[in-house]
Amino acid sequence: MDAGRPTRARFLRGFVVGIALALAGGPSGVAAQSLGQLVSDVVVIDRDALFTGTAFGQRVTQELDSERAALAEETRKIETALEAEERALTEERETLTAEEFRAKANEFDERVQALRTDRDRAQAAYVQKFEGAQRDFYTRVGPVIGSLMTERGAVVVLDKRMVLLSSAAVDVTEEAIARIDEVLGDGSSGTVPEAPPEVTDPVINLPLDMGTEATEPAQ
Repeated sequence: MDAGRPTRARFLRGFVVGIALALAGGPSGVAAQSLGQLVSDVVVIDRDALFTGTAFGQRVTQELDSERAALAEETRKIETALEAEERALTEERETLTAEEFRAKANEFDERVQALRTDRDRAQAAYVQKFEGAQRDFYTRVGPVIGSLMTERGAVVVLDKRMVLLSSAAVDVTEEAIARIDEVLGDGSSGTVPEAPPEVTDPVINLPLDMGTEATEPAQ
């Protein structure tokens, strides 16, 4: 998952879009002050912080970490057993004919390859589950972010990492975390809140390589 860093073109595109939206529409685009709160067409959110800072994201992370640890422990046990068997086969070699040893060695190698394939599949399944959990999280928090966006008078939410420069006043990450905790709790209910009617696509659908990366279990 090396493709986690945005290319310069994607970075500049996000920056240009943010500037264009901020400058559009006269006073509302340039950002006005309303009841002590900065009103801007653009707000930014730290996307990773939503996952790590909310009760929902923390629950998902804890569950996946437990599964990853169990998978890694199972892999270590298999490796330890294979190492012991390999030592025993080496010691047994002196008592076997060349043909007998070759047959046992080939059988051992076949089992090692089969186990490695099984471990690779298990690790790939874990990564898919991690990515699926992220997609579900961002799908379900999308309407919450949409509501917060409209309340702030904004028309677009940008990932903080795609913005070169912004005022801290347009960063709504902490507000978003508090609102997600209030509306969804730890997310175990499985509910998806409704998006405001003016928000046509409330799903946070950024590439997964821009978010928290799945860590494969140790081999």
